[in-house]
Amino acid sequence: MSGGNGSGPSFAADIRPLFREDDREAMEFAFDLFEYEDVRDNAAAILERLEDGSMPCDGEWPEEQVGLFRAWIEAGLAP
Repeated sequence: MSGGNGSGPSFAADIRPLFREDDREAMEFAFDLFEYEDVRDNAAAILERLEDGSMPCDGEWPEEQVGLFRAWIEAGLAP
């Protein structure tokens, strides 16, 4: 499932592109940032790390990107 129904950000179009190959490789031990189900299942923990600046490991996301991820969660991830 790609997530989203048009009422908010979708995983495929909006969220997946936020993650780089380096981010994916850094988190492979825990989950796959390119897979909807993995990101959905770990969304709260990912958001917490994005908000505190500890993810990604090479520098914080701009607030616009963190806000987009937060909006995706608030839209219900997979309405």
